[in-house]
Amino acid sequence: MSFATVANLATIILCAAVLVQSVRMMRSLHAVRSSGIAEMVAALDTATGEARAVLSELKAALGACADTTRPLVESRAIAEELAVMIGIANASADRISEVANAAHRRGTPAPKRGAAAPAARRVEDAA
Repeated sequence: MSFATVANLATIILCAAVLVQSVRMMRSLHAVRSSGIAEMVAALDTATGEARAVLSELKAALGACADTTRPLVESRAIAEELAVMIGIANASADRISEVANAAHRRGTPAPKRGAAAPAARRVEDAA
């Protein structure tokens, strides 16, 4: 056997091995193709589109919540101011009640409705 014959036999064996590997690879690719990768990619694309839509809806809802939050914060501040005003009014009413009770105990007649007591007398009665 000459060198050329041995080289040709080695080339034939290597080509046969390449053909066997090619057949195996074609079977594997056919199995992957029939396993539904295309369907899976389409489903992932659909899910991605739906996720984008949901995210845009969430952004819109967040904007609406921010618009609603501002009046709530303002109303809480107003409620706190009103609570302070009510406290002041209650304290004033208590003082007026105490002065009226003290005047009643001393026998001082209460002023008639619509008639205001002079300022000096009101100060003396309050003391």
